[in-house]
Amino acid sequence: MQELSVANAFVILLLAGCAAMTGDQTAIYRTHEDPGPTAEELKQDPKNTDKVLTYGMGYHQNRYSTLKEINKQTVKRLVPVWNVSLNSGYGEQGQPLVYNGIMYVTDAEYTVAIDIETGKQLWRTPVEFDSATPRVVCCGVSNKGPALYEGKLFRGTLDAFVVALEQKTGKQLWKEKAAEWKEGFSITGAPQIANGVLITGMSGAEFGTRLFLDGWDPDTGKHLWRRYTIPGPGEKGFETWPPGDASLRGGGSTWITGSYDPDLDLLFWGTGNAGPWNPATRPGDNLYTASVLALRPKTGEVVWHYQFTPNDMYDWDANWELILGDVAVDGHKRKVVMQLNRNGFLYVLERANGKLLSAKPYEKVNWATHVDMATGRPVESEISKKVRAGEKVELWPSQWGAKNWPHAAFNPETGLLYANTMHNMRHYKFVPVEYKVGQRYQGVENTPAPRQDDEAIGHVDAIEPMSAKQKWRAPVNDIPNYSAVLATAGGLLFTGKQTGEFLALDIDDGKTLWQFQTGSGINAQPITFTHRGRQYVAIQSGLGGVNQARMAGELKNVPRGGSVWAFALMRE
Repeated sequence: MQELSVANAFVILLLAGCAAMTGDQTAIYRTHEDPGPTAEELKQDPKNTDKVLTYGMGYHQNRYSTLKEINKQTVKRLVPVWNVSLNSGYGEQGQPLVYNGIMYVTDAEYTVAIDIETGKQLWRTPVEFDSATPRVVCCGVSNKGPALYEGKLFRGTLDAFVVALEQKTGKQLWKEKAAEWKEGFSITGAPQIANGVLITGMSGAEFGTRLFLDGWDPDTGKHLWRRYTIPGPGEKGFETWPPGDASLRGGGSTWITGSYDPDLDLLFWGTGNAGPWNPATRPGDNLYTASVLALRPKTGEVVWHYQFTPNDMYDWDANWELILGDVAVDGHKRKVVMQLNRNGFLYVLERANGKLLSAKPYEKVNWATHVDMATGRPVESEISKKVRAGEKVELWPSQWGAKNWPHAAFNPETGLLYANTMHNMRHYKFVPVEYKVGQRYQGVENTPAPRQDDEAIGHVDAIEPMSAKQKWRAPVNDIPNYSAVLATAGGLLFTGKQTGEFLALDIDDGKTLWQFQTGSGINAQPITFTHRGRQYVAIQSGLGGVNQARMAGELKNVPRGGSVWAFALMRE
């Protein structure tokens, strides 16, 4: 396509031009002493387009920008202005943050600060971890991003530490151990700052662990609270586990960053699958697995919860992003929290109290017939009954989910959700399982099922929240997209492909308007922002993550190697 050739033709010219710049903008970095961003700046994140301060580009995690310099008409002039190597072969899943002309980028091995004006690396701080650590990470060695607050950068590490760096220099200020990696714990998600508290989640539900959220003092690293997602004796929900030690290995990961409503002072955080996947040893609903928790960030107190999949037996993580928005319900705008759940249903809940407003399938579902609106519980189908009886079934959606972790966007102007989804089934059957420290604790046989050659697995969908109906669907053929979606007022959606293409799609029909080959697979999170009045779009590139293993054959010729790209319109 013509736009592609224009972009590629100017790569060398523009990168060379960036290298020749004087770098005056770095003066902002050298002289600015403001210990920000402040709590108020975090609240106002979406309103200041020069900054990207929070995961999801705002506490509401809409991943939507009002910027429109880059639009349907001008996107053909979108070209790279710089590219910075991240020197990691593990893969890139992060979302960069931007503050005062500096971009902050993380992956499993490094934290990097980059001058927006020139692409110059300002500092790089390595992450030290035992070389054996990756063997106890379930689904790809990764890191999904940092948090910024009052002059500090915060991140988690693969070996389950929480680290604070000086934002100006990258110098380590404090480091605290959250858990023991040898037992299956790791931190791959981005921290969140809410009401002055640093909050971190944890991975490891596949290893027979009991997961949690932690609250920390961002200034000192003091541990303030821990909220286990599997209740203990005497706590509400403990009765949903059988007697014995099943709850001690019950899972409930918290590895995707929660959203926050400052007006309600509620933090919304999704929890992962129950363990083991074979539920024979854990009859009951198994709270709080496969749920959303609404918590007070100061204390970790659970104000309300909603469980999407009681007695989860399919790896139905409910970790996925919890999108806050205003949606019309029976003719009236309601403040809601939405999730395109892995189990194939799109849930819309009342934000203040968790009341279920809608739960309808957005993909093919055969494990349940529907969600009972009176009880809020899924009604299991004959397929699920056969699984519980020990039979092998064709499961829709597959254990990969109707949507995996790559985040959706919500455009408040169109009222639609935009997501990378998957149309896929797998053969599924329970097998015996035994707990061993630091080893997989799952208990399933999960194998490919035949499908039609012309039937695409991956799609980009535009979905109406209350009905879960697609306004349009754009197929992506055999390899699902594992990049988040960014929506803009310029009428565009940005996302990426595992084969390396960074894409701009028409928000009205999903047609590809522009693409650029980044050199490695994209499974990260695009952002957009302004710098000196010019709109930029940025993305991390670097093949990795669980889908790289699932699609090893299709991706065998895609090079490894992490980098971050920044794009802007070519001058007329």
